[in-house]
Amino acid sequence: MAYRKLNRTSSNRKALFRSLVTDLVLYERIQTTEAKAKELRSIADKMITLAKRGDLHARRQVASYVRREHLDNGDEQNQDAIQKLFSVLADRYKERNGGYTRIVKIGPRRGDAAPMVQIELVQ
Repeated sequence: MAYRKLNRTSSNRKALFRSLVTDLVLYERIQTTEAKAKELRSIADKMITLAKRGDLHARRQVASYVRREHLDNGDEQNQDAIQKLFSVLADRYKERNGGYTRIVKIGPRRGDAAPMVQIELVQ
């Protein structure tokens, strides 16, 4: 199997991962379910690898994937995520070849006992 479907349509799944990647880049640590985090890991690693490349085509590929809000401050948040990827995170992981994220289990969720994890960018 290529990926987890997560009981969602393809468009809903794509929107979910776009939001999760953007939040992970902005906050560097988010809490989510274990299945979502395991799928998110590969997408986040690809975004950081594109940022390490640093050319215009890579910037446009990242800009086409990270979330754009339909709020007044949406473009600012989108630009913050892109700027952080290409300046802060690309410099941080310049010498590292993959493995930019870490998944730490934090126990079951209270409502439905889903396994929750914390996915974070390594230092």
